[in-house]
Amino acid sequence: MLGWFQKLMPREDNFFEMYTRHMATVTAGAVELRGLLRKEGDFAAHASEIGRQERLADEIMRELLLAVRRTFITPFDRSDVAGLGTALDDAIDQMQRCAKKMDLFDMRSFEPKMVEMGEVIVEAAELIGRMVAMLPDMRANNARISALNVQMAKLEEKADELHDQGVKALYLAHRTADPMAYVVGSEIYDHLEKVVDRLEDIANRVVDIVIEHM
Repeated sequence: MLGWFQKLMPREDNFFEMYTRHMATVTAGAVELRGLLRKEGDFAAHASEIGRQERLADEIMRELLLAVRRTFITPFDRSDVAGLGTALDDAIDQMQRCAKKMDLFDMRSFEPKMVEMGEVIVEAAELIGRMVAMLPDMRANNARISALNVQMAKLEEKADELHDQGVKALYLAHRTADPMAYVVGSEIYDHLEKVVDRLEDIANRVVDIVIEHM
C-alpha cells in the first residue's frame, strides 16, 4: 500500500541534474580563480566570470530549494538534499569573496604559493565533481567515493602547508620594510585556504549522505 501511495505523490527526478549543474559552476569558478592567480589575461574578465558563475549557482540553489518543498519523495533526506546544495553554493561564494578582496586591494600580482594554491583548488574541484557524479549510484560507488575523499583530505593538508609557508615567506620579506604587504597578502592566503575548506565541506557532505544510505 505504501509503495502504491508513493507512486501517486509528486516526484522530482532532477536533483542529481541540478547538482551536476551546481558543481559545474564551482569547477568553472575554480578555473577562473586559477587563471586570475596565474595572471592569464585580464583580471577583470576572470573576476567577472566568477561573479557570473556565482549568480548561476544562486539560481540553481533557488531551483533546488523549490524542488525540495514541492516534492514528496526525494533521493535522500531533505536536509541532506538542501545541505549539499548549500555546501556547493558556499564554495563558489567563497571564490567570489576571494576575487573581490583581491580587487579591493588592487592586487594584480600574486605570490608563488598563492599560485600553487590555485592549482590545488582546481584539482580539488575536479575531484569533488567526480564524487558528486557518483551519487546517483552511491551504493555501488561507495568505495570509490571514500577513496576520493581521502585524496581530498590530502589536498586540504597540502593547501594548509602552502598557506603556512606563504604567510611565513611574506612575514620574512615584509615585516620591516612593508608591513601592509604582509597584512594584505596574509588575508588573501586566508581566503584561498577558505576556498579549499569549502570544497572539503562538499566532499564531507557527499560522504555523510553515502554513509547514511548504505
